[in-house]
Amino acid sequence: MPLELKTFLIAATPILELRGSIPIALGVYHLPVFSTFWLSILGNLVPVVFLLWFLGKAAEFLSHHSYLFNRFFAWLFEKTRKNHTKKFARWKEFALLILVAIPLPFTGAWTGSLCAFVFGIPFKKAFLLITAGVIIAGLIVTLTTLGIIKIL
Repeated sequence: MPLELKTFLIAATPILELRGSIPIALGVYHLPVFSTFWLSILGNLVPVVFLLWFLGKAAEFLSHHSYLFNRFFAWLFEKTRKNHTKKFARWKEFALLILVAIPLPFTGAWTGSLCAFVFGIPFKKAFLLITAGVIIAGLIVTLTTLGIIKIL
């Protein structure tokens, strides 16, 4: 399998995302910085399109066809909105951008897609915010990997 494809696929995974693909591509595969950056961005964004399109449809389908899923989604949405609506109302879409842009565990494009779904952010707006966050995260991870910025 070509190293570029491996980089793309690593970036598409929910655990590593581009936080794993960039250091691996630069440090292990020794790919060029420019192609590593863009392959990782694109790999990280491909699942976002499907998540934003299909999470709502899947949740609706499962809620209508399974009592267990209906109860689960009702509980999840109620709890999440109860605990985070004030923060989201205060920070609005900036919160989604920051959530995706900070390269820490349990943040990123997959988590941002789930949050956009739960808080009902329209597809176009959510995709633009997540894309901006992924690019920022990609820059931070690339610069960190290259040793240009130091983590304190």
